[in-house]
Amino acid sequence: MKSKHKALLLSMCAVLLVAVSIFGTLAYLTDKDTVTNTFTVGSVGLSLDEADVKTDGSYETTHDSRVQANEYHLLPGHTYYKDPTVTVDAGSEAAYVRMIVTVENIDQLKLALPNDGATAQYYGTDGTFLLQMLCVDENGTCTWDANTWKMQEYTQSTDGKNGVYEFRYKEIVAKSENDTVLPDLFTHITVPGEIDNTHLAYLKDVKIIVNAHAIQADGFEDDETGAWTAFGTQNP
Repeated sequence: MKSKHKALLLSMCAVLLVAVSIFGTLAYLTDKDTVTNTFTVGSVGLSLDEADVKTDGSYETTHDSRVQANEYHLLPGHTYYKDPTVTVDAGSEAAYVRMIVTVENIDQLKLALPNDGATAQYYGTDGTFLLQMLCVDENGTCTWDANTWKMQEYTQSTDGKNGVYEFRYKEIVAKSENDTVLPDLFTHITVPGEIDNTHLAYLKDVKIIVNAHAIQADGFEDDETGAWTAFGTQNP
């Protein structure tokens, strides 16, 4: 009798052990998901070039013949093609754009075109040399559009040798999927016919260097001056 009870008890324990094992392997109801953050990087890019002018004065204006430097053989009364052009790269963020024109050895230019007589017209009332007076075509028409490229300021190096002119583009250049070609700063320069051989010789060391700058407009929408101040701080 005791053997039967003992066998029955052992059987029940075995069943209970199996039951516990079964319940111990049950899976919980679970789920999972992943959030991935993807970041793109904004940029501002531009290029600056001008027509390829030949030594005989002829020039090409197709995109394939654009260059970043030209040499001119200057003669009194002659007009030369020069069209500094900024292209804002496709995909660039909305940006302010300006051109900085540096006249190296402007003191020599002033000797070639003195502030008296027939060439006094090349100076402002404060004695500043008016660069736009040189930017005329064969008909004597100024090719600098003051409404498109606004003359901001003129500064001169402490030694008086170099003059720097700042021109700001009239509006924020919007972001575009394509390259944005801005209007030329000017298209011609003319050597006045009033100067003689002696005065012309002063021009041999004069250089006109044009630089283009751009800075994002975001954060400066109503503060162009603040934008260029930030540019100067970042690019001293």
